[in-house]
Amino acid sequence: MTNQNLTIWTNVNYHAAALELLREGLSTHRLIWAEGGSNSSGLEAADVAFGQPDAEAVQQSPKVRWVHLDSAGYERFDPLKGVLGERGVRLSNSSSVYDEPCAQHALALLLSLARRLPGALDAQRGDHSWPMMGLRAESYLLTGQTVLLLGYGAIARRLVELLAPFGMTVIAVRRTPAGDEPVKVIAEAELNDYLGRADHVVSILPGNASTRRYVNAERLAAMKPGATFYNIGRGTTVDQEALLAALQAGHLAAAALDVTDPEPLPPSHPLWTAPNCYLTPHTAGGHIGEKERLVRHFLDNLTRLLSGDELADRIV
Repeated sequence: MTNQNLTIWTNVNYHAAALELLREGLSTHRLIWAEGGSNSSGLEAADVAFGQPDAEAVQQSPKVRWVHLDSAGYERFDPLKGVLGERGVRLSNSSSVYDEPCAQHALALLLSLARRLPGALDAQRGDHSWPMMGLRAESYLLTGQTVLLLGYGAIARRLVELLAPFGMTVIAVRRTPAGDEPVKVIAEAELNDYLGRADHVVSILPGNASTRRYVNAERLAAMKPGATFYNIGRGTTVDQEALLAALQAGHLAAAALDVTDPEPLPPSHPLWTAPNCYLTPHTAGGHIGEKERLVRHFLDNLTRLLSGDELADRIV
């Protein structure tokens, strides 16, 4: 884009400090606030959309040339990537904002289960017993264990770095290996064999048609008995009924889920009370300063756009 004065649409609803940062950063541009947080109102007049615009409205807009999502996920836009590319519409997301917190969250889950922190917390909040011997006997080290990553995007790459000091064997499934990955990468055709070797299986898959119920009954059955499953990607990538059955049968030692289908998970859903199932309410990406980081990421990408440089986190 050569025009330095753009009309920028947004439907973000952040706290005051983050919104002021956005206003200041866009002071030389025209800023359109979507009425009532709408995902389409006013979009037809915009050159750029920031936030969560309606995918169909973007497709129909005569002016929009760049969409920057304030999320790592882009499920709604996945079917339109080809169309947007043909029209010259760029699409980027905020993976760079979420790779660090999500990777740290995944590490926290691995460590908390290894060191039996949930059991200690249960005792503190329950009968105030002192289950020292039992928890000590069940605690284990990550050192020497094998972790299998389903997906190898920004979050997985950062998680690999965080796991390095623990001396684990790390394997990743990637549909299109780049050849320069610092860990062993396997093809999907080899997945079931490696599922049987992994002590930990971490799903970081995005949500789309090709990943729906990717972790199904067959793949859960192929997992090593006593393994632990983690999901910090999307709830739709897991067959939750099959996961529940694997937990109830004792085939899996535990499951730690930051995402479910649906969200919020209904209070009566059996995953709440499934044996050794630990839930966090889609908090993996959350962190103090999150909204300001999202704004700065967008403003940095805007500078890149106007300078003719490659966008960070570009999808299309």
